[in-house]
Amino acid sequence: MTNHHQPTRGEPRVALVTCAALPDLEDDDRLVVAPLAARGVTAVPVVWDDPAVDWAGYDLAVLRSPWDYMPRRDEFVAWAAAVPTLANPAEVIAWNTDKRYLDELSAAGVPTVPTAWVTPGEEWELPGEHGEYVLKPSVSAGSQDTGRYDLADPEHRDLAREHVRRLGAAGRVTMVQPYLSAVDTAGESALLFLAGPGGLAFSHAIRKGAMLTGPDLGVDGLYKPEAITARTATAEQLAVAEKTLAAVPGGPDRLLYARVDLIPGADGSPVLVELELTEPSLFLGYADGAPERLAEAILTHLTSRI
Repeated sequence: MTNHHQPTRGEPRVALVTCAALPDLEDDDRLVVAPLAARGVTAVPVVWDDPAVDWAGYDLAVLRSPWDYMPRRDEFVAWAAAVPTLANPAEVIAWNTDKRYLDELSAAGVPTVPTAWVTPGEEWELPGEHGEYVLKPSVSAGSQDTGRYDLADPEHRDLAREHVRRLGAAGRVTMVQPYLSAVDTAGESALLFLAGPGGLAFSHAIRKGAMLTGPDLGVDGLYKPEAITARTATAEQLAVAEKTLAAVPGGPDRLLYARVDLIPGADGSPVLVELELTEPSLFLGYADGAPERLAEAILTHLTSRI
């Protein structure tokens, strides 16, 4: 049983924040436990909405897999604000858990996937009768409530309208993006950054294959299994990622980690799909030394708090 009480001073304790469905964390997240122990830090999984937890009893709380917060975002943001030593910081979580942050990044000059927003009660005009589009809520994770629609197909047009109506009826904002076909060949690149003595630094990158295959019908089988491999980031991808991180409110130096997801745009140049600062998979098992680098990043944050 996890001890939620005040740690013995001299031996830092870190809460690896998860959800009730993953009380022992994902396999990838557990990779950091042994490297932390080797550095004199005890790390334990803790469920974010467990009312018995004394968060002040931890030297640092690191968000890892609290993936059930989406229907309760306001509650989650309020919880984050009440945790005294949270990484990433609560203000970043409030900003990053609604994907309308993409507008701010675009305004700051970051190349992003063109995105339109449909608010609850707003009448939605189809962007045309041709082309493929992705619809999903502005507060989401993974591919939940996400669909891919070919507007040349009358059935897909009807399903797209219904998707927007369904999200709006639930009080959710819909984001509408063109489907970037390069993901079917080049895949999506995720660039991982971890804190170090000099601030946030690039750690490693992975490639994710295309997953989304059709409309959101609320049933299984619409997504391909996630295919992940190691990838070498290009200079152009790194430049876009660094420009993205520089535009984060409050600056990137206070972040413990960041994941920048990129897809080639129409001209082949990388464009931002998402900036993951809340609870991203870090794919530690896909790069030599990545668990140790995360342990060092956590140690850097612990040291800065002493």
